[in-house]
Amino acid sequence: MAAVQVASSLPCGQPREAPRELSPEQDDGFRRLSARLRALQPDDSTVSRMEIHLLFDQLISENYSEGGGVAPEDVSAVLVRACQLVPLSQNHLVSKVSQLIHHLLYRLQVVVDEQNLDFLLTYTISAIQQCSSWTHMEILQALAALVYCNGSKCQKYLPDLLGKSGLLMKLSDSAHSDPEVRRAAVHCMANLCLSVPGQPYLEESYQNVCFQAFLTILQSPKSSDMDDITFCMLLQNALKGIQSLLNGGKMRMTETEHLGALLAVLKKAMFHGLPGLNIEMPTVLYPTPLPQYDGRSPVKPQQPEPSAARLSANKKKKHKVKPKKAQQGEKEEEEESSGEVEAAPSLNRGRVNMCGENTWRFSPRGSQSLPVDGDRAAGREQVWPFASSNWKRASSSESDYSDSEGGMQGKMRSYQAKVRQGALACFLSTIKSIEKKVLYGYWSAFVPDTPELGSPQSVSLMTLTLKDPSPKTRACALQVLSAILEGSKQFLSVAEDTTDHKMAFTPFSVTIASSIRELHRCLLLALVAESSSQTLTQIIKCLANLVSNAPYNRLKLSLLTKVWNHIKPYIRHKDVNVRVSSLTLLGAIVSTHAPLPEVQLLLQQPCSSGLSSSSSATPHLSTPDCWKKVPAGPSLEEASVSSPKASTEPCWLIRLCISTVVLPKEDSCSGSDAGSSLGSTYEPSPMRLEALQVLAHLAKGYFSMAQLYLMELGEVICKCMGEANPSIQLHGVKLLEELGTGLIQQYKPDSSTAPEQRVPLCVVVMFWTMMLNGPLPRALQSSEHPTLQASACDALSSILPEAFSSLPNDKQILCITMLLGLNDSKNHLVKAATSRALGVYVLFPCLRQDVIFVADTANAILMSLQDKSLNVRAKAAWSLGNLTDTLIVNMDTPDPSFQDEFSGLLLLKMLQSAIQASTDKDKVKSNAVRALGNLLHFLQPSHIERPRFAEIIEASIQALISTVVNEAAMKVRWNACYAMGNVFKNPALPLGSAPWTSQAYKALTSVVMSCKNFKVRIRSAAALSIPGKRAQYGSLEQFAQIWNALVTALQKSEDTTDFLEFKYCASLRTHVCQALLHLLSLASASDLPCILETLELNGDMIQSYVLQFLKSGAEGDDPGAVHTPQERDQMVRVALTHIHSVQTLAGDTAKRVIVAFLEGILAVHCDSSGGQVALLGSSDQ
Repeated sequence: MAAVQVASSLPCGQPREAPRELSPEQDDGFRRLSARLRALQPDDSTVSRMEIHLLFDQLISENYSEGGGVAPEDVSAVLVRACQLVPLSQNHLVSKVSQLIHHLLYRLQVVVDEQNLDFLLTYTISAIQQCSSWTHMEILQALAALVYCNGSKCQKYLPDLLGKSGLLMKLSDSAHSDPEVRRAAVHCMANLCLSVPGQPYLEESYQNVCFQAFLTILQSPKSSDMDDITFCMLLQNALKGIQSLLNGGKMRMTETEHLGALLAVLKKAMFHGLPGLNIEMPTVLYPTPLPQYDGRSPVKPQQPEPSAARLSANKKKKHKVKPKKAQQGEKEEEEESSGEVEAAPSLNRGRVNMCGENTWRFSPRGSQSLPVDGDRAAGREQVWPFASSNWKRASSSESDYSDSEGGMQGKMRSYQAKVRQGALACFLSTIKSIEKKVLYGYWSAFVPDTPELGSPQSVSLMTLTLKDPSPKTRACALQVLSAILEGSKQFLSVAEDTTDHKMAFTPFSVTIASSIRELHRCLLLALVAESSSQTLTQIIKCLANLVSNAPYNRLKLSLLTKVWNHIKPYIRHKDVNVRVSSLTLLGAIVSTHAPLPEVQLLLQQPCSSGLSSSSSATPHLSTPDCWKKVPAGPSLEEASVSSPKASTEPCWLIRLCISTVVLPKEDSCSGSDAGSSLGSTYEPSPMRLEALQVLAHLAKGYFSMAQLYLMELGEVICKCMGEANPSIQLHGVKLLEELGTGLIQQYKPDSSTAPEQRVPLCVVVMFWTMMLNGPLPRALQSSEHPTLQASACDALSSILPEAFSSLPNDKQILCITMLLGLNDSKNHLVKAATSRALGVYVLFPCLRQDVIFVADTANAILMSLQDKSLNVRAKAAWSLGNLTDTLIVNMDTPDPSFQDEFSGLLLLKMLQSAIQASTDKDKVKSNAVRALGNLLHFLQPSHIERPRFAEIIEASIQALISTVVNEAAMKVRWNACYAMGNVFKNPALPLGSAPWTSQAYKALTSVVMSCKNFKVRIRSAAALSIPGKRAQYGSLEQFAQIWNALVTALQKSEDTTDFLEFKYCASLRTHVCQALLHLLSLASASDLPCILETLELNGDMIQSYVLQFLKSGAEGDDPGAVHTPQERDQMVRVALTHIHSVQTLAGDTAKRVIVAFLEGILAVHCDSSGGQVALLGSSDQ
């Protein structure tokens, strides 16, 4: 049975290792035996059969433990020759040659080439068909070895193997009498489903056949003639097969029945053999937001009193358990790696004890969590009645299993754990193969919810995390939970429990909030109970995923506080992975929905709170300046506002991160070497990188805290950028960018930060001077690290404009020169970052009137617009939009010198490039049309009069018109409408008389009536209300078309099937009413009949909406909307005054009706507002 053990030792989904060289003796042995084999001739005599038998035995018994060094073609040749020597009538020899095939292929890690594979597959398939049934086990093992990683080369044999009457389908059927043969057949199928990169996969029909076969096996109960270990191996192979189909075949679970059936068997297999649990599952799980059932059958404790006594005894000894946590973890990991047998009572008591000790901390309702941990304790005690001091000393290696009850049960538990791990791995592949919105329909089946009073907790992934004795299985369950939580922000955003709901039913938002609370409680229980470092890392990573996606701004306080307080001790854990993941979790806390008041308070906690000094492996919390090589000097002392010493409550987390980044390991700072410790080994790179990321998160979300350390963080950044490690340099630059962005946010006009609480401008200038005097310019020039260069460009673009103007002149020139120089870079990352930075600089007040700088920037951007990289072109288009915004701003300055000096030829080039970019991808197009609108607005009469501009102006407007009417992205169309409005603002353009006038108005009226996106309709209506003269609206027919389109738009202002558009209805009506009143204020006598006609048809509708406009105005912060009641009222009065002044023929009723209509609106409005409007109106007159 040696071959059988080999079969089970190599999972069918793992690629074989590369062959290793044999020792000369072993190589000679194989060559000698293979030469003898090749010399033999087919002979049916007894002597010949004996010789072949003996030779096969020698080849099998040859020592291949050192690995394989024999050429694959030699192995294939030997196997082919062996099969040629064995006729199918010789059952014993067929069995032996099958063992040889299996043994050599697995031991020497060989994948058979296609030519020899054809012969060997034909031989093995014929052998199954012709030989006695007792040989089938060995033949199937040989077949599994042959098809391993060879599925794509077996296409012509698939009908014989997987057809309706295929061999594997028959042998894997539950009706087959031999369970070992059935398991081996399933193993073959699983190996056939294994994918090889670059090779074609199974046809869809065969994928479905295999999937159904695997699913049936997982749904079927264990037959009476199958032992437990064989059943476990059968389940493992079926799970591995499904996993291969999902991973390699990219099989999509599109049908609810298929997915529900798969999830049902996976949930059942996830708990296979778990001590203390016996669950019954429906055949299919259906998606539902609420728990569908509670199918757990709790197992009663056999000896409840002794269990309770043991638990209480453990509580008395809890001070002895914790110090041994590390040693227990090592022991548990050793046992896991050698055979998945973890049954040491001391370890389990330690886990239960710590859970029990901390239960009251996490439970939102006091002792509700006690049954969970008591259940866990009872479960562990009851299923290990044989636990004793002798068991602790028993080896868990499979080769050392005895026939004793303990040995066999331990071996069986190992196989059961592998089934659970296989089910979890398959579940992970399932999660990756389905859409998140589909997955979250099954949320309640796998994620715990707070149990009702008196009811048991439903089984979930957390059940495995808290109760599974195998650390590897616990880690697998946490990986799956992390995958479910990843990207769940939108789903979890509905959670809400800030108020007490007293309803007859539980809202979905409360159900999700309850689930989030329970996840926090269970994960924190698992955290304090875990002793395996690898599993501990997974728990913390899972917590980080939960924290990143949970809507804490909609949940009751204290959840983050509990996580914060429990993770603090793990920052000093002996395992570096645990320390890194702890910092990741802290980073998630300070970045989720920042800034949160709860986190603000946590950051201000005293430094020592919750940090244990025992077995420390991280730097101590240093004094602020202890790490600096030289004193900061008087110039830095002037910036005392930036020193943490000026704050009575310094942020301990920032201090910890700074210490982690810049200080050497604490254990290397002891004794007489402390003085030279700056040259010693730092913390491992992952730890330092994570600390820098946390600092960046703090700078982004809690800048008021980070600003206290501004100058010190500046020195940390300089130190990082001066190191040789590019990753450390990169993260240092990212931190600089976040600090720069935080300073910009503080100085924005709409900032909530009071002026006296801002970082003083002199300190900001000092900070950036330090950066530019330090290694930042070198990072900008490090062409061997383009990612670092690009990030340095981004950092340089985050400089505060007010600070830039106060920098020394040479530093300003340095920044500009480096950016313009880097724009010629061959690397698209650098070029994109440079284009963006130039787009930021061109908006700086101190630079935007510098004609030479603006012209140089324009030329650089135009060059980038021709780049092959879409990302570069998108950034360049954005910068071109900014540059044209600068042109518009400069139009409003009293000094006309900029407009006079700016090159007309350059304007022409910018228009040509923008027209070309308007036909590019949407990312480029949206800013290209924005630039076109600004450029056409900027054109002076001197430009428009030139013949060479006439053609380009026509082409520009045609580009805008086509963008408005084409089915492009809504952002592009919105920008195009906005740009058209900008065009209308230029009085020098021949709007109204030019041929393109009617096309422009037709495009805008079409959009305002029928575009699906209301924001685009709003922008179109705003554009139609911009022309300031009646002549600009063109002919009578053109004016009538615009008027009627706006009335239609008002009628359709609530016609939408998209619920998200309803919030823009009021804003659309506001802009349409503004446009209608604007048209009335410009209408000529010949326009009045058309207006009268619409009033007769839709007067009541128009009146009601205009009254609503006068009463409430625009909802939201719409640019271009009239907001004050006086302004809205004045618009109606201006229209009324204008209509009064229009000269019409005697007896013309149109003017009289329109005047009466407007007066009626004002009268109704005055009555509803108590006469205030009337008084305002009379005072205006």
